[in-house]
Amino acid sequence: MAKIVVEVMPKAELLDPQGKAISGALARGGNAQFHDVRVGKRFELHYDGEVTPEVIEQARKIADEVLSNQVIEDVVSVAEVAE
Repeated sequence: MAKIVVEVMPKAELLDPQGKAISGALARGGNAQFHDVRVGKRFELHYDGEVTPEVIEQARKIADEVLSNQVIEDVVSVAEVAE
């Protein structure tokens, strides 16, 4: 069984309240060198069969239409990963 990972992030021009809260917590914890945190989502799609470019394209379409909200999020990667 193959695994395809989809990563979705908030659009760059939009405020990311979770990321902002984490940035503040890092600064308060003495880790101010880490900043501008963005929080996204990771989806793992398990696939029966060989992953071809067509399968990746189908997964990207699913990511665009089902897994992300295209108004506020971007699909940043769709790729097969080794188990």
